[in-house]
Amino acid sequence: MTDSWASFGADLHIEPVGGGLRRGLMEALREAVRSGRLAPGTRLPSSRTLAADLAIARNTVADAYAELVAEGWLTARQGSGTTVARRAAPRRGPTRAPKSRPVHGRPLYSLNPGTPDLASSPRAEWLKAGRRALIAAPNEALGYGDPRGRIELRTVLADYLSRARGVHADPARIVICSGFVHGLMLMGKVLRQRRVKDVAVESYGLDAHWNLLREAGLRTPCLPLDELGSRTGDLGAMRSAGAVLMTPAHQFPMGVSLHPDRRAAAVDWARSSGGLVLEDDYDGEFRYDRQPVGALQNLDPERVVYFGTSSKSLAPGLRLAWMVLPEALAGEVAEAKGVSDWASGALDQLTLAEFIASGAYDRHVRSMRLRYRRRRDQLVAALAERAPDVRVSGIAAGLHAVLELPEGTERSVIQAAAFQGLALEGVSRYRHPEATPGREALVISYGSPPDSAWSGTLEALCRVLP
Repeated sequence: MTDSWASFGADLHIEPVGGGLRRGLMEALREAVRSGRLAPGTRLPSSRTLAADLAIARNTVADAYAELVAEGWLTARQGSGTTVARRAAPRRGPTRAPKSRPVHGRPLYSLNPGTPDLASSPRAEWLKAGRRALIAAPNEALGYGDPRGRIELRTVLADYLSRARGVHADPARIVICSGFVHGLMLMGKVLRQRRVKDVAVESYGLDAHWNLLREAGLRTPCLPLDELGSRTGDLGAMRSAGAVLMTPAHQFPMGVSLHPDRRAAAVDWARSSGGLVLEDDYDGEFRYDRQPVGALQNLDPERVVYFGTSSKSLAPGLRLAWMVLPEALAGEVAEAKGVSDWASGALDQLTLAEFIASGAYDRHVRSMRLRYRRRRDQLVAALAERAPDVRVSGIAAGLHAVLELPEGTERSVIQAAAFQGLALEGVSRYRHPEATPGREALVISYGSPPDSAWSGTLEALCRVLP
């Protein structure tokens, strides 16, 4: 059988409107037929395909299709799928232009970074892995357990991280946490207990991370950033810094990889000062035009805390992340986690362990790497044709790109995009309060839109660029 549900029916961009998913989907489909955007005879995606694209339940789509068939808007024949009815529905006044404003404050399109393509999450494979893991799980797995996390997951992660990211890992030195932020909260607590005063951060990054460290009682001076990455040679002048938080493999948001000399300088500083490097390897699996950049942790496992997460490779909603810790820190972090949160969800941990051990994780990452590379190439090609003066950078890896703008235009482009129903963010959103203002640019996530929305999103972006 050559066809599969993934290729059944045409691509369809649809945005549920109003209250309730089923009702909103029905109204959006009616409007698409009324306006002529969906012509009579158009074959619609299968309920499973459209549900995956919209990240909603398949039954919701199936029920909406069934009601619209009953109303005469659609027709359904076994073996032929669902199509727009040949009998055209009456138009209500002149054809309206596509809506360009958000519905109820929600943008029509979004290129904001932070999430992968959720519609491509491997739900079926994850479900299979969960079933196998649950059947094989010992009874004690359903208890409170070890605050470091399930030994099955820690063992599998140690092997995977060594193979795929060059991390020196031992299951006894891995702590599972509920996302990167949870891990950073634990580290902030431990650092404060160790009487650390300052944690240096990169001059561009996420304010949520800086704020979290400040809430732990730590100051966050920033390191300057240039085309070679953060200037780690400046760490020696930060006398009160006991740690530095970095994204060395693919700096967020600027996208540069930390130069080897600066990687060595960060580790040298940690050794000479007794400090720690906190390495956030948030999207290390996704690289395209270069050999993979290994983890900084392999330069000195006793001075680097490695953070990894499933948020970009699978989905942030899983709330699964991990820390690979120096031997001297492992017990302290596990103790801090045990006080506030004895253990992360055991069943999800066991499922991830099975998902990795079975090879499904590697297959999914390879598949998504190809998908994201195609998206990136389409973005670059569209910009070369429609906005040739916009320089694109940070695209050798990851799920986002940086689009440099003429001076003084970042804010106006974001406002114009909002009017078109397109959510965008500029680099100024990620600038540390103490950092010197630099270039103006957009941070574009080519990974997050579902396939059904990608062409429309790309078109909307090109319309607003100078």
